[in-house]
Amino acid sequence: MKKIMNLFDDIHWEEAEEYPKGTTYKVLRDQNNAKTVLLKLPEGFHMAPHTHITTEQNFVLKGEYTSGGVKYPAGSYQIFSSGDEHGPFTSEGGALVLVVWDPLIIN
Repeated sequence: MKKIMNLFDDIHWEEAEEYPKGTTYKVLRDQNNAKTVLLKLPEGFHMAPHTHITTEQNFVLKGEYTSGGVKYPAGSYQIFSSGDEHGPFTSEGGALVLVVWDPLIIN
């Protein structure tokens, strides 16, 4: 039987130590160089530009963030190919973002 996880409940959240203080995440999938997390950005969030060795997809579920001077409200989607620099990211009021990293190559 597959594990069922509620995206909006208060269990399975962890401090996201590799992110700015106050950021938490819930790991939904972590296997074979692929990872899916629900990421809670706190009010006043700021993260410098960065890259990844995998493709990254962002789905903004609640709140909004700004990246590269563009605001991404709830319902927004972005995809970054491996090696693409993206950011900086900021969020004045916080956000809930579904983030998917896959070893998929997109041109």
